[in-house]
Amino acid sequence: MREDSRPVGLVLAAGGGRRLGGRPKALLELGGRTLVEHAVTTLSTAGCDPVRVVIGAEAERVRARLDASTPVPCEIVVNPEWERGMGSSLRAGLTPPPAADAVLVTLVDQPGIGAVAAARVIATARNLPGGLRTALVTAGHAGRRGHPVLLGAAHLPGVIASARGDRGARAYLAEHADRVVTVECSDVADPADIDTPEDLRRVLGGEHDG
Repeated sequence: MREDSRPVGLVLAAGGGRRLGGRPKALLELGGRTLVEHAVTTLSTAGCDPVRVVIGAEAERVRARLDASTPVPCEIVVNPEWERGMGSSLRAGLTPPPAADAVLVTLVDQPGIGAVAAARVIATARNLPGGLRTALVTAGHAGRRGHPVLLGAAHLPGVIASARGDRGARAYLAEHADRVVTVECSDVADPADIDTPEDLRRVLGGEHDG
């Protein structure tokens, strides 16, 4: 393992926002930036290189926004099966597995999770025996596991095989619970996600999609 190796960042941003009236979460705006731009910048700032983004709903519109306004180059993966749930997007983002020691996964609809939390997860993984390649590290939010999640390269085939529905990597992490390290991030991150109009008003202060 190289001391300077960087994990690949993976943003899952394919959802159609069904409970938000069909507004894709990737295109919701916060402070003049879309959530997908915010997520890409967060992972890049934390030390991920490259950052890969899985898109699905209104893919061309999301791609155009990324191409036009994201200051960080990113790899775009279109998931044609995005309606099957997060598991299909995780598989799309990890297939083929990136040529990296690890992948740091985050969700587009959690704008309160920033670069400090992501960097903390990466640093924790680097310091484990075996380093990034064998690590399974999740952020902790008031004692509960959440995102970002770092998946060492040694685990990617198993994660890909087990990702189904909306569970993502949850099944694999549960099967390997004795190896998962959780680093508390509640002092630097807010894991609130955006699923409903009420969430939108609370987290985004009523801003709408761009």
